[in-house]
Amino acid sequence: MEPAMQGKMFTILMGLAGLFIVHVNGETSLPLDHQKLISDGRYHDQMQKMQAFKHSLLTRRQLATPPISSSPAPAPQAMLQPTGSRPRVYQVTSYGADPTGKVDSTEALLKAIADAFNGPSEGFLMKGITNLGGAHINLQGGNYLISKPLRLPAAGAGNLMISGGTLTASDDFPTDGYLIDLSASSSSSSSYNYEYITIKDLMLDCKFRGGGISVINSLRTSIDNCYITHFNTEGISVQNGHETYIRNSFLGQHITAGGDPGERKFSGTAINLMGNDNAVTDVVIFSAAIGVMVSGQANTLSGVHCYNKATGFGGTGIYLKLPSLTQTRIVNCYLDYTGIVAEDPVQLTISSCFFLGDAFILLKSVNGLAKGINIVDNMFAGSDKGIEIVQLDQSKGPFKKIDQVVVDRNNVEGMNLKATAARGSAQGNGTSWTVDFSPVLLFPNLINHVQYSLSSSGTKFPSHALRNVSQNRVVIESDIAVAARVFVMVEQGSTS
Repeated sequence: MEPAMQGKMFTILMGLAGLFIVHVNGETSLPLDHQKLISDGRYHDQMQKMQAFKHSLLTRRQLATPPISSSPAPAPQAMLQPTGSRPRVYQVTSYGADPTGKVDSTEALLKAIADAFNGPSEGFLMKGITNLGGAHINLQGGNYLISKPLRLPAAGAGNLMISGGTLTASDDFPTDGYLIDLSASSSSSSSYNYEYITIKDLMLDCKFRGGGISVINSLRTSIDNCYITHFNTEGISVQNGHETYIRNSFLGQHITAGGDPGERKFSGTAINLMGNDNAVTDVVIFSAAIGVMVSGQANTLSGVHCYNKATGFGGTGIYLKLPSLTQTRIVNCYLDYTGIVAEDPVQLTISSCFFLGDAFILLKSVNGLAKGINIVDNMFAGSDKGIEIVQLDQSKGPFKKIDQVVVDRNNVEGMNLKATAARGSAQGNGTSWTVDFSPVLLFPNLINHVQYSLSSSGTKFPSHALRNVSQNRVVIESDIAVAARVFVMVEQGSTS
């Protein structure tokens, strides 16, 4: 090897060796006599000595480093940390909860919830509502058997989440209870029990022993991505309070995808809204006697698919049971072989919905009031059995006060169209023309607005007039006989 090449290799090796030794220890350099040996060309011996030197350094460092303890980490609740710095995620298995569902985990789960309530807080939300700072009860993907409702320990708290697992009712779970119960076990200075409680990513199996979730007098509650089944009362019950948002969830008393041989026996209510200002969005209800029961004001239903129990079997998709004060908006929903019932509706909008399998809308008279109703831009599909898309139940008395009712612009396939506005025509040679709107108009014997035109191709110019609108039949008469055609537009919607 050329001397110049050997010198270059020696220089490179010296640089690498120096960097390597500094990285390993950082406090020792090569002796001067070693440098002299390298410069003389005896690099093979020098490299062997460097490797031995490196090995001695590593051995010395290992001996100086204490061994890693093999003892288990302390449980989260046992860690000694300043109160304000403790994590707010409460892992339920750390409290002894059994994620296999074989052992009752009720007390362990309640202890985790109690610790979350007693943990650090961040001031207040609404007056009297302590801000728990986003405390999280993490179910860790387990399936937990519980024998009594998981009830929050005290009223007057908020900003808490329960998520990430399955809760299953035991064989002795109370049949009038709910797996998760947001009712107050004690009073607070706030007008609401809780605020901003989030229940998310859960499966609740009620085992036909009660209900799924009860929300009582709470504010801004969120129920998101939940699967609730086998309830014998209600899947979700909302009482008083307001702004409970239920979204992206699935509810059914029996696990089925339609056509269940036991459908006639389905019972219970999937969602019961007995409060104001709530929303149900993007929810599927696949088995229950009633899909959504609404008895509170100013609620919104959007993207709800009900095939809970066919109307022919006695089921109802959405039942609005708040006569004279409905204030409900139902938009972009899918009523699948089950319909909508509204008692004495006042301020009701049903729009952009799809009704399949002869599903229809029933307006039920209680005190004879129908006011501020818009049933527009919906699709109806049936089986050519003559089912009307909108029907009246006047078994308790007729609708006497009708105002601002619009049923129009709906399209129909295999069902009978009903509306509060219609158009028709009649042609003949004579002095009288009749257009019968009774098959189309919703309310019997009610026409309060008529527009018509009479077209005649003859040389005569007859005088003509509207003569009668009784029984929803429009009669036009002229003073002389002519060959003519009349075009008529009528509207209902008001008894005044």
